[in-house]
Amino acid sequence: MDIFEEIKVKGFADEYFDPSLDLFAEIDKLKKEKNAVILAHYYQEGDIQDIADYIGDSLGLSQQAAKTDADIIVFAGVHFMAETAKILSPNKKVLLPDLKAGCSLADSCPPHLFRKFKEQYPDHLVITYVNCTAELKALSDIVCTSSNAVQIVESLPKDQKIIFGPDRNLGAWVAKKTGRDLVLWNGACMVHEIFSREKITKLKERHPNAKLLAHPECEEVILQMADYIGSTTGILKYATNSPEKEFIVATESGIMHQMQKENPDKTFIPAPPNNHCACNDCPHMKRNTLEKLYLCLKNEMPEVEVPAHIIKDAVKPIERMLEISAKLGL
Repeated sequence: MDIFEEIKVKGFADEYFDPSLDLFAEIDKLKKEKNAVILAHYYQEGDIQDIADYIGDSLGLSQQAAKTDADIIVFAGVHFMAETAKILSPNKKVLLPDLKAGCSLADSCPPHLFRKFKEQYPDHLVITYVNCTAELKALSDIVCTSSNAVQIVESLPKDQKIIFGPDRNLGAWVAKKTGRDLVLWNGACMVHEIFSREKITKLKERHPNAKLLAHPECEEVILQMADYIGSTTGILKYATNSPEKEFIVATESGIMHQMQKENPDKTFIPAPPNNHCACNDCPHMKRNTLEKLYLCLKNEMPEVEVPAHIIKDAVKPIERMLEISAKLGL
């Protein structure tokens, strides 16, 4: 099996290398040689966050992808994030350590079905959460992230009718915060939907001073309990700026690496899921490893491609999001 077939089957090149190799040093060397930049999401494993040039949430990563002068972008995240980078920097080579690092939320909104859904509301403007495919972005008027969704909706006239997708929980939270009547697509994230109200209640009984921090992709029953609701960046900033010392965190557990690094004197407890697995770890995010990142940069593959006609339509709603965010100082 050649390297291209292997990537097609496995999602990455499973090449042997000396296990004693200092991957941090090798990756740094390759970055300099190839003029490459590594962008990593907060949900990546700690080693990847530590080697990255920029760590952030979807908004911050989009902003970095748009302005980088690197020739190669290595996106340590999931497929839709690498697609977004390619849309914003079509002339750059965009690499993803594991091509099968997908997204349950993006999968919950097939573009061909969303197109039919959209046709039922011809007078509605379409806002899509960045956690969706390039094809879905191409069907949108504005893209948003959890960091700016409320502000983007509020920037539109109050009589503007809006479809919001694909995340129903984020959409419901935005509707509640803005007082707008949004038409919601019925999609969700497998990680954020699995937190248990009962288990969190018991956890709070054992840690009565702990503040519950939740991502707006969580279900309403969890958000009702939260002391703070916000994006991954918002959660990190809140924990850092708060005088409190103990926090229960209801989002993907990867964020806790940065939380602990920035706040070594504070305690962070992952919110428990409603079963016995480690379901607050995103299996897609965790497909990427330091070894795969090294091989990806060494071989310059897997590469993420987006058809030119999709880029042409998808770049407009993303640029509109970035313009609104810049105007609002986000």
